[in-house]
Amino acid sequence: MATFAVRYTYDQRADLQDEVRPEHRAYLRELGDRGLLRGSGPFTDGAAGALLVFETTDAAALEVLLADDPFARAGVIADVEIRGWNLLLGPWAAGA
Repeated sequence: MATFAVRYTYDQRADLQDEVRPEHRAYLRELGDRGLLRGSGPFTDGAAGALLVFETTDAAALEVLLADDPFARAGVIADVEIRGWNLLLGPWAAGA
């Protein structure tokens, strides 16, 4: 399994984000239940966006998960940055 840090930057359509957010969060919750999402949440300052940490088999599998995100399908994500992450320490690293 590979770990990835993903940074979403949202567009300016807060009204559409608010409309789609429940479905987006339900989708992420389901990924968490499946052990694919380690954590996620919005930034509290700067540009509107969020940090998500995934554990998937590879980058191609991650791309599929990100494409299925209701925020992506609604087009409210202006930019996505995907970085491979070598998780070494902390509670998420248990068993790594």
